[in-house]
Amino acid sequence: MYKSIVIAVALFNKGATSRTLIEKANKLIDPDGSITLVHVLDEVPAYLAAAIAREQLMEHRKAIREQLDSLASRAKAKNVDIDIRGGKPSENVLACAKDCNADLIMIASHKPGMSDYFIGSTAARIVRHSPVSVLVAR
Repeated sequence: MYKSIVIAVALFNKGATSRTLIEKANKLIDPDGSITLVHVLDEVPAYLAAAIAREQLMEHRKAIREQLDSLASRAKAKNVDIDIRGGKPSENVLACAKDCNADLIMIASHKPGMSDYFIGSTAARIVRHSPVSVLVAR
């Protein structure tokens, strides 16, 4: 059983992959453990950010928070937290795991394409650099 699990949440395919990860985490978490759902927002380049209304960015962040709240309601840990960050996904997931003293990181992976062989996927970077166990689900 794990005391602290960090689940990297990507909000594609209507959250189906993330729901699967949460179901697996529910089976692996200690009864007194915690689950943290972390979502990393892509950084918007400054030249684009200037053209996007602040209200639109806030609405986007609010919609993401609502989706994460819905996913968090499925987690059966004693403590369930949501962490929204901005920047590089692999760096931020690893930082979240460190901040939470996680003993397991869970992340979904997709079938690799040619670009993944040259630059590496987020899941591959996390596996390579994580000091704790990583469960990669397909």
